[in-house]
Amino acid sequence: MDQKLDGIYQEVLHRNPGEVEFHQAVLEVFETLGPVMAKYPHFADIKIIQRICEPERQIIFRVPWQDDTGEIHINRAFRVEFNSALGPYKGGLRFHPSVYLGIIKFLGFEQVFKNALTGMPIGGGKGGSDFDPKGKSDSEIMRFCQSLMTELYRHLGEHTDVPAGDIGVGGREIGYMFGQYKRITNRYESGILTGKGLEWGGSLVRTEATGYGAVFFTQEMLKARGDSLEDKKVVVSGSGNVAIYAIEKAHELGAIVIACSDSSGIIVHEKGIDLDTVKRIKEVERRRISAYLEFHKDARYVEGGNIWDIPCDVALPCATQNELNGKDARTLVKNGCIAVAEGANMPTTPEGIQVFQDAKLAYGPGKAANAGGVATSALEMQQNASRDSWSFDYTQVRLQDIMINIHKNCFETAEEFGSPGNYVVGANINGFIRVARAMEAMGLI
Repeated sequence: MDQKLDGIYQEVLHRNPGEVEFHQAVLEVFETLGPVMAKYPHFADIKIIQRICEPERQIIFRVPWQDDTGEIHINRAFRVEFNSALGPYKGGLRFHPSVYLGIIKFLGFEQVFKNALTGMPIGGGKGGSDFDPKGKSDSEIMRFCQSLMTELYRHLGEHTDVPAGDIGVGGREIGYMFGQYKRITNRYESGILTGKGLEWGGSLVRTEATGYGAVFFTQEMLKARGDSLEDKKVVVSGSGNVAIYAIEKAHELGAIVIACSDSSGIIVHEKGIDLDTVKRIKEVERRRISAYLEFHKDARYVEGGNIWDIPCDVALPCATQNELNGKDARTLVKNGCIAVAEGANMPTTPEGIQVFQDAKLAYGPGKAANAGGVATSALEMQQNASRDSWSFDYTQVRLQDIMINIHKNCFETAEEFGSPGNYVVGANINGFIRVARAMEAMGLI
């Protein structure tokens, strides 16, 4: 790392103690910015990096709610409005017991660069709560969402901050939160949340966008190497929204997805995962992936297994942060994997990333490869602003064009700064320069 950048990184560590995920995200960006500081030394003079690393606003509040038995519970919630140089804060809300300030700051920091890469006029932010929706009734989730929005609403607006969903937050939760916002404000402002239902301002393709986008990006990486997804064996970690639609698009482009997973284990189906079965189990019945065996006796289930042990051509980590470590990366490389694209946020550890880069396989970092979700959220904002509704095909073409352009910009930026084929360098530098130039133009903000 550049000596000046190392000093700034030490300052970040000092100012943000204990936030290990945030430290990891900052380090991953800093390790690529040396050539930028050499080419644009004035960015250091006006302390662009220090400003980017400090959120513009951090909101922490309690969320009291009552369960079906009448017992009162208290959760903690966060909204980190990280950077608005390119537009209103944009980023999801996550409901998961692991959520704390460091997780939200890491996600918000990543979101700043991811959103910049889309080319859309959106800044970066993130939010969430340590509330666990698993095992809760619809009524309990509704009461929690209403309580959360009773505080959060005052910080939102189509020109200020526009949240979406993330882990634990889908159409049901977005609906409850939007309803409470409308109830409190007496205004029907479609543009204050994205990921809405299609009947009340949502966008076609939004549900599929992150998974589809990751596969579009993978296809572009392979195309740059004179290859394609046709007949490639693919493994996809997770079986939630991102994973399901990554499987769907990979199949459409001629690949064979042979494995997917959840927190309990993995399903391996060599002739190809049956997507209708996965959707039934996960989206309708809300059961464990092991139930897949009830419908496909020729598949196998590995309880507590590691999906990265399954030999494949392409790996798509679509579950959660740091799910793929150095040992896993070495296993993938040894088994002949040629491409990895991140559908989740920061799913690969620094050691794993280094293994992929040393092996020179096509590695697409999350801030580029999974930008399809937020890109389509921005398209939903466009539709809301114009009181319009676009067709599925038109929206999907827009998404694909955005992902192709992200790949092109990352690829060309990596070459410009002396690291051809390194999408980490390309994504970090391209996103950083876009944000830095906007901040420079606006003065001391």
